[in-house]
Amino acid sequence: MTPQAASIEFAENPEPRCACVLLLDTSGSMSGTPIQELNLALAEFKNALAKDPQASARVEVAVITFGDNGVTVAQEFVSAGDFVPPTLVAGGMTPLGDALNQTLDLVIDRKATYKANAVDYYRPWIILITDGAPTDKGVWEASAARLQAEEARKGVLCWCFGVDNADTKVLKSIAPERSYLLKDYAGSFGKIFRWVSSSMARVSQSTPGDQVPLEAPPGPIIIS
Repeated sequence: MTPQAASIEFAENPEPRCACVLLLDTSGSMSGTPIQELNLALAEFKNALAKDPQASARVEVAVITFGDNGVTVAQEFVSAGDFVPPTLVAGGMTPLGDALNQTLDLVIDRKATYKANAVDYYRPWIILITDGAPTDKGVWEASAARLQAEEARKGVLCWCFGVDNADTKVLKSIAPERSYLLKDYAGSFGKIFRWVSSSMARVSQSTPGDQVPLEAPPGPIIIS
């Protein structure tokens, strides 16, 4: 989006923004039931946010995938009311480190756009769903450290969900306090995205900077 387009967008809708990046693993291990369930969950997520007028105006969604085609920005930031879920296809490796770096870059750029247009915003969220088996050794560790540093500055909030036999040490390295493990695909992604949509809607009803108490995600097991 060009600076001019952003200025027009914010002039038409001056509401504070609540940015959420869905960082989704589309590597080969997600083939079959996992990717099918994930696509269904994305549709539920879109429908849930669309039912809330305030969330539709305030929540912004972006989608980044990592798998067969490397890291792809499948959806730039768009208002929840205009979000059209991409159809995900699984295959390839797991370049998690590059995906984390591109996600942080996208968030930082979006916050800069908010500031340039004098738009208030909430702390952005990152929702990571992964098989927890990165194939870019040496890269993902550095990007995980970068993410934790950004969290320490209260610049972002990351929730990490590992699927099936995900490496829990990797998950904890990314999100030490908010790492979860899914043991059953059936309905699990749907539960997660319903929780994300309701949580984002709740945050969007508050004042930027307020501490909003949130319930833990239903279904997955927290990694201690």
